Amino acid sequence: MNKDQISGKVDQATGKVKQKVGEAVGNQGMANQGVVDQVKGAAKETWGNVKDAAHQTAESHRRESEHQANDARDKFTEKVQNLKDKVNDRIDADKEDERLRDRRSA
Repeated sequence: MNKDQISGKVDQATGKVKQKVGEAVGNQGMANQGVVDQVKGAAKETWGNVKDAAHQTAESHRRESEHQANDARDKFTEKVQNLKDKVNDRIDADKEDERLRDRRSA
């Protein structure tokens, strides 16, 4: 819960109290101000909800992007390692072939 959500809830509660007190004592201005405070509080709370949802969505996208980057890095590293192994295997095979030729000519 963020500060806008909390502030909005407080404004709504304050507005309800003002409205009820205004109605109880016959002060229409206070009662109307209470309704205004409730509307203002609802707007703040809604804005807080939007900010919270946007933050959660951004965080989800960041995690997914990080996951994809890690996967790509792992695949690339694996391909490089496989290529290195193939080259080393070929070098070893060539060395073995040369040793065999040297034995035959000797």
